[in-house]
Amino acid sequence: MSLTVYGAPLSPFVRKVRLFLAEKALDYQLEIILPFGQPEWYRDLNPLGRIPALKDGDLRLADSSVICQYLDDKHAELPSLLGENAEQRAQVRWLEKYADYELAPLCTFTVFRNRALKPRMGQSCDEAAVQKALHEKLPAHFDYLEKTLGTAEYLVGNSLTLADLALTCQLINMQHGDEQLNAQRWPNLSAHYARTVARTSVQAVLPGEQKMLAKMAANA
Repeated sequence: MSLTVYGAPLSPFVRKVRLFLAEKALDYQLEIILPFGQPEWYRDLNPLGRIPALKDGDLRLADSSVICQYLDDKHAELPSLLGENAEQRAQVRWLEKYADYELAPLCTFTVFRNRALKPRMGQSCDEAAVQKALHEKLPAHFDYLEKTLGTAEYLVGNSLTLADLALTCQLINMQHGDEQLNAQRWPNLSAHYARTVARTSVQAVLPGEQKMLAKMAANA
């Protein structure tokens, strides 16, 4: 097996790559690398020390977006997850970046980090920061995404794309932090999340993540 993904399952960016690979039906091996305390050799894969990284034969790549674009380009014989034309590809890239740059600091690095990670590491949850993210910052983003999605099944075009995966990965981390979308305020977005989470690719990774969180809680 030539494809190896390096990273931690609870990272939304690692999860994004794993889901992308699963949706492409590409086999890979996951090697656990945490966001901290990494072995020295990992800097050869990613000089920034971030996760994920990918090794495909002699090729080394870092950054989840770059990795997914590479996989889509290399396996052009498979249905694309980046859009069917220039307009769709631009929309997919925009919405993926929106999830990574606007939602991640709130869903993952505020809600998930404070609610799920800190207590398991013996640290105090900054609940004030969580509440600010939930009530002051995230609603405007969810309003925009609800409007963008409308009544469509997918964010872009008529099939699943990287935009759908990137958004869902952030919402999964928010749910790991015991928060969910308000289905009354954002009904289309909530339905989109439920549909995406029900996919075989997502259901293949979620049980392992939940077991990991439970084990961390037991050891805290």
